[in-house]
Amino acid sequence: MEELQGSVENIIFASSDGRFSVFRLRPDGQRGMVTVTVQMEPPLQGQQLELKGTWVEHPRFGQQFKAEHMMVAAPTSLEGIERFLASGAIDGVGPVNAKRIVAHFGGAALEVIEKAPNRLKEVSGIGAKTAEKIHKSYMEKAELRQIMIWLEQHNVSGIYAGKIYGQYGSFAIEVMESNPYRLVREIDGVGFATADAIAAGIGMQADDALRISAALEFQLQRISLSGHCCVPENMLVDEVERVRGIGRNSIWEVLKQDLATGVLNQEVVGDTILVYPEYLYQAEVETAETLLFLQERAKPINVGNSMKLVEKWEKFTGIELAQKQKEAIQGVLEHGIFVLTGGPGTGKTTVIRGMIDMLESQGMEIILGAPTGRAAKRLSEATGRTASTIHRMLEAQGGDSSDGSMFGRDIDDQLEADAIILDEVSMMDIVLMRHFLEAVPAGCHVILVGDVDQLPAVGPGSVLKDILRSGVIASVCLTEVFRQSEASSIVMNAHAINAGRVPRFNNAPNSDFEFIELNNPEAVEYQIVSLCRDLLPKQGYAPYEDIQVLSPMHRQACGVENLNKRLQAALNPPASYKSEYVSSTRNFRLGDKVMQTKNNYDKGVFNGDIGFIVEMDEDSITVQFSDDLSAVYQKSELGELQLAYCMSVHKSQGSEYPVVILPLVPGHRIMLQRNLLYTAITRARKKVILIGTKAALNTAVANDKTRRRYTLLAERLARSL
Repeated sequence: MEELQGSVENIIFASSDGRFSVFRLRPDGQRGMVTVTVQMEPPLQGQQLELKGTWVEHPRFGQQFKAEHMMVAAPTSLEGIERFLASGAIDGVGPVNAKRIVAHFGGAALEVIEKAPNRLKEVSGIGAKTAEKIHKSYMEKAELRQIMIWLEQHNVSGIYAGKIYGQYGSFAIEVMESNPYRLVREIDGVGFATADAIAAGIGMQADDALRISAALEFQLQRISLSGHCCVPENMLVDEVERVRGIGRNSIWEVLKQDLATGVLNQEVVGDTILVYPEYLYQAEVETAETLLFLQERAKPINVGNSMKLVEKWEKFTGIELAQKQKEAIQGVLEHGIFVLTGGPGTGKTTVIRGMIDMLESQGMEIILGAPTGRAAKRLSEATGRTASTIHRMLEAQGGDSSDGSMFGRDIDDQLEADAIILDEVSMMDIVLMRHFLEAVPAGCHVILVGDVDQLPAVGPGSVLKDILRSGVIASVCLTEVFRQSEASSIVMNAHAINAGRVPRFNNAPNSDFEFIELNNPEAVEYQIVSLCRDLLPKQGYAPYEDIQVLSPMHRQACGVENLNKRLQAALNPPASYKSEYVSSTRNFRLGDKVMQTKNNYDKGVFNGDIGFIVEMDEDSITVQFSDDLSAVYQKSELGELQLAYCMSVHKSQGSEYPVVILPLVPGHRIMLQRNLLYTAITRARKKVILIGTKAALNTAVANDKTRRRYTLLAERLARSL
């Protein structure tokens, strides 16, 4: 393995997931520059690096240095020091101050910052507070460097040092030496392989109980990403043996110990033992117990003949209800917990309005909510009443609970309501449902509304399906499509797809359901850009507000990432009056449509919220999410945002758009399934445009196999365990 030292000249490429980057390095004592590839996040421009790796010959790009290890050192040249200080690595120093500091102190600039920070006041524009800020930030970087060196000495990239230092501070090395597998649980982005490398570096044996216990927990977490709450123990042991190469007997021994001590939990169903991570076990148990408790405590509302009350509402509103709709409105008066399901065009909104009127007529205080901001906005528009996200309803605050979230409204400070209606419940995972239910006061009526044929929640569990499957919670499923002769092609095709039939399309200019057949993914990509930029605006649709491109996958030409780049270039091109933020992984421009990708309790924005960049300066970006909500992001926080000209079908759940465009290409085969196609087209109010091959369309319609999720919520509700 060869060694190479030098300073970073510029970043050529960095993948959005931070797993690969390419940059130009100016080697010490040599002329010219070297192209370096590394399987990790890119370094900062101007940083001094010590690399270990091998020289390779790329068939297209020529000679490159493939780095296996990368250690960051303090820069030595004046140019390198200035680039390092100007890179944003040190708080309080931008390009202007970096130039002034180096001009004043020369090669001693970093030593002055470390040992004589008061002298920074000699530099024009730097006062006492800024000098202290620069010193404090630089000293943190010094501790970071120690952690980087320690990691490199133990065959792990120093790129993780920042997150590790942020979690453990000065105790970071002590934590890693005692149990490196804590990093897997507690540091976002650190996987088992990284902890394994550290463990090997400190001499931990492959069959050490700490390693096996961590492997079991890590594998359960990976399984939960597929929606499972639990998994058969044999399957878990098989996976750990296959992936980690640990002997089965050792795995069984540690598994039994972890189950006995409560590190993991189990449930016996017939001859099968199902293993849970502790937090999902608690979430499932408490969800079942609370649902049954609330069902028992919320007594029927005494209105005499409830059906007569429903018929009276019909006469008052002039709305003629179908029998199932009447039963649903009647049901909320007679049951403490009630579930309403149905597809598009079946009248769920009408029923919800009737439920609200009926409950309010009895003097009940009602709260409305939904899992996402867009779904809550839709519910509010449909009912004429205020609706909020479930996170805002529960006064989400973040925190350190086992599932990573804490709420102001909980079992000790419950919601103040007589009835709560939640829409789009198919999107709720078991953890969010548990938090919601514990904030519901005894006696409060709960109405859960959703469409079980849509994609399931991204998180673990199949809450809505399991509640229905249990058979113990009162429910009505609306199946009749009203006024079929007047119904849109979108509604009729949604039900056709759900029944396994290929949708019908009419490609006339005023059609609300089109299919554009193109066999080449690049041609599909070009057509999508043309529709958004040229063709649909001529029909009166606004590119930003009315049109939403969805995609089954993130990668490939017709994936979310590439389409966002193409659409940004077409709809919001660079201009002299537009500020930009360009990094190795992101490119944001004033006016861009963006989406929040994780819950941020401090800012009051949550995963899936859509906004527009309305202001940019050297250090921050301001995003307007709604008329009354804007959020300011520092550069270090921009990883929470992504472009939203295109989004995944999963991210679109709970939303509606006037126009939906969906590519269907053979390269997306792994994701093409009926409920994904159904979910995508039911997001559209006025127009659906499918673009791709008929083979891909037929694949999506025919594939109704949804992977079974291991959950026992239905069995717990039915008390059959």
